[in-house]
Amino acid sequence: MTADQTVERAANKLRQLADQMAGEGGVKAKLAEPLAEDADLIRKMKPSLIKARAKGEAPRNQKPGQATAAPSSPQLGARPKPKRGPGGGPNPWLIAGAALAAGIFIAKWVDWRGHAHPRD
Repeated sequence: MTADQTVERAANKLRQLADQMAGEGGVKAKLAEPLAEDADLIRKMKPSLIKARAKGEAPRNQKPGQATAAPSSPQLGARPKPKRGPGGGPNPWLIAGAALAAGIFIAKWVDWRGHAHPRD
């Protein structure tokens, strides 16, 4: 991707500047370390990595300056979709219909009981 290459080039230039400043000494040497951390941060801002993090395929909670490490065990794939049909639970329309019928029954019963004890 051209955007990934552009981000990588910018990070490399920033890293070169940090290395150059570290060799000069003084105040510039003190600023070299934050610039090197910024170069690592810029590398993590590649569009392809942002997309992978949004999909949950890449780590999202790394500290700055921490290198990406390979997992020690195999990772799980995508989550399975909820099971529908036999053994997947009752149909939601059936639940909604039963709740509607129960509500109508309770409303009619309360109305009928209200006629038994009028407030006159």
